[in-house]
Amino acid sequence: MVYPLYVFDAYGTVLDVHGAVARYSADIGPQAQALSTLWRTKQLEYTWVRTLAQRYQDFYALTRQALDFACAQLVPLPEDLRLKLMRAYEELPAYDDVLPTLRALKAAGARTAILSNGTSSMLATALHASGLAPWFDKVLSVDQCAQFKTSPAVYQLVLDECQVTTKDVSFQSSNRWDVAGAQAFGFRCLWINRTHQPDEYRDLSPDGEGHDLNIVVSDLSASKK
Repeated sequence: MVYPLYVFDAYGTVLDVHGAVARYSADIGPQAQALSTLWRTKQLEYTWVRTLAQRYQDFYALTRQALDFACAQLVPLPEDLRLKLMRAYEELPAYDDVLPTLRALKAAGARTAILSNGTSSMLATALHASGLAPWFDKVLSVDQCAQFKTSPAVYQLVLDECQVTTKDVSFQSSNRWDVAGAQAFGFRCLWINRTHQPDEYRDLSPDGEGHDLNIVVSDLSASKK
């Protein structure tokens, strides 16, 4: 079936979170890949800790804190390069499969939305830079509830802002923990396993899994048969 609303995570699903470091890898040196991985790991850790401690800071602030930690741990980058990395993070490239998927969904008559830990400003900048802004009917930021994924309050934003029920939603994320949270909330979920990770949270299994967003298009094609 074609779902009325397709909701996408932004970072790692639509936008390549390693794109910022990739842009400046020559300036960073041999630790570039390790820096990008640790930056992302600490960024996510900070969202979970802040939500559990009820001490909210927005995603931009936590992203900068995570970068500073990664630099302290791995490579002491100068401040001007850190600022360049932060600016680049606001303009992360989209994956090649995103636009064709959105086109197919629109052709099928579905609505589309982003649900992200990112701030409204970060998301607006990134979607404008990637040219994807016109393809989303709604862009939802956790700033609206001052909690990060996987808090149920985040997924509730979809129902409140898009005027749908859980059965109307197909949720797509590359982050297995995000899929688990959305599955627990009641969404139908597709895991976009871009990095070929082993499954986790087997009690909260996705409804489908693929290595890119072509699984969404394939799902649409199957519903037409």
